[in-house]
Amino acid sequence: MAPRPKQATPRPAPRLYLTTPQLADSAAFPAQLSTALEAGDVAAVLARLAEADERTLINRAKMLTGPIQDKGVALLLDGHVGLVARAGADGAHVTGIAAFGEALEQLKPDRIVGIGGLASRHDAMLAAERGADYVMFGEPEASGARPGFAAIEERIGWWAEVFEIPCVGYAAAIDEIAPLVTAGADFVALGDFLWRDPREITATMGEAMRQLMLHEPAA
Repeated sequence: MAPRPKQATPRPAPRLYLTTPQLADSAAFPAQLSTALEAGDVAAVLARLAEADERTLINRAKMLTGPIQDKGVALLLDGHVGLVARAGADGAHVTGIAAFGEALEQLKPDRIVGIGGLASRHDAMLAAERGADYVMFGEPEASGARPGFAAIEERIGWWAEVFEIPCVGYAAAIDEIAPLVTAGADFVALGDFLWRDPREITATMGEAMRQLMLHEPAA
């Protein structure tokens, strides 16, 4: 954890972070994913795998490794820390400090560990101190509830001002992207709206890229 210098060099242009739907059968999904990856500047893809036996989960994840990693994009598993290496993934995204500690033990220093579900500034600071590769703000809980958008902007702005560790802002709709960048997000995660109509993936990604560049990041 380190404060950003007051005279910091310009931050890199923000990039997209894709989150998959809950994948119960990923056989039809790689083609949609490839379409999205061709249409925008994507840094990482978070694979959300529906519950199944261990072998099925590994096979589902492996179906995504080619379309993702062949393009130089990181593949992260949502939880399932123990399956990361066997699935050939680049790391994991976990929710909450307790799960984060377990992930660090299993995955560091070779793989990525990102964290969301940070209920307080204290938890976020603790994640930074313990070596998170990124933090995420604004993602919905399992129930679908998420913080008010103004609170998400405030938390991202605070983080961008104080910390060097990258921040992912979660966009639940296309019109949230530009405000998240303005607040200081280094990456913007796209919610399920990207996948609702497979025929519109290219157009949605194009608009996401336009929104991504609409505002300059916070200084």
